[in-house]
Amino acid sequence: MPWSNQPGGPWSSGPRGPWGSGPQQQGPRPADLEEFLRRSQDKLRGFLPGNFGGRGILLIAVAALVLWGFSGFFRVEPDELGVVLRFGKFVREVSPGLNYHLPYPIETALTPPALRVIKTDVGMRESGAGERDVPEEALMLTGDENIVDVHFSVLWKVKPNGVGNYLFNIQNPEGTVKAVAESAMREIIGHNNIQPIITTERPNIQAAVQTLMQQILDDYKAGIQVQQVNMQKADYPAPVIDAFRDVQAARSDLERLQNEAQTYANRIIPEAKGRASKITQDAQAYRAQVVANAKGQTSRFLQVYAQYKKAPDVTRQRIYLDTMERVLAATDKTIIDTGAKGPGVVPYLPLTELGKSPSPPARKTGGKP
Repeated sequence: MPWSNQPGGPWSSGPRGPWGSGPQQQGPRPADLEEFLRRSQDKLRGFLPGNFGGRGILLIAVAALVLWGFSGFFRVEPDELGVVLRFGKFVREVSPGLNYHLPYPIETALTPPALRVIKTDVGMRESGAGERDVPEEALMLTGDENIVDVHFSVLWKVKPNGVGNYLFNIQNPEGTVKAVAESAMREIIGHNNIQPIITTERPNIQAAVQTLMQQILDDYKAGIQVQQVNMQKADYPAPVIDAFRDVQAARSDLERLQNEAQTYANRIIPEAKGRASKITQDAQAYRAQVVANAKGQTSRFLQVYAQYKKAPDVTRQRIYLDTMERVLAATDKTIIDTGAKGPGVVPYLPLTELGKSPSPPARKTGGKP
């Protein structure tokens, strides 16, 4: 007797298990695999077209052809533009709405957001909790070797008639726009000092970045049009912003003091120049006056001398009388001629003394009146 047929052998159907380690478990016997496959084949044959005849095959073919034809309809959203490819080659563009192309695999359709204005942020990310800084994008080096924290966004869209370039010349449009924007901003920031960047040069920087971005994207033939660059923030880095603000305040004070000094100089210098000009003009006038007087005196003396030579006695007498008149006119003495031929007494009325007020009597100090 073979060992497999021995009672209690490892493969016997006795009460022990297959390895003789205990009683074999009792339960339902699994279905035969061959029987299961046979039944499945029989059911499948019932659905084959041969059971319907030639008309059944024709109906199935027509239905499949109709479904294949209807698979060419596609819808383009209002902010999209449809692009039809025939065996992978660009054929035409279609406008928003319901459109049709030859079914796959002859033609396929792509619907890029060609009419949508897309916003790409650099230096920050917008989330439900607000803006989140991205230092590796925001921190940039300026022309005067300072670091500035810049947050900006780019508004862009697909160029008209540039959908083909947009789809086939660049692999990741948003990533390309972001990389180009960051590179252009770093280049423009590197040519400017930090103070104008954070104060007055923002509009010029935005325009320069937009122009440089458009030039780079056109060189890539990306089919992208940059519409606007907006700088939301341009400030000192957060860890040193307080120190920079102190420096800025000191610079403001310096400029204010310089302006005040310049204002004082602008006021004092013209006044000093005016006084100097006045003194100079007065000196020139005095010189002209003295010279004119000297010339007048000289001319008068020469004229008198010419008359004197003509009649010395008369001229001498006239000069004497004029001189005595000037001398005696300034005295308060009255001389009465009492010569031998005079009347002896001349009535005299001191008219010059009548206008003078009499002096008060002297007050005695000490003793009895």
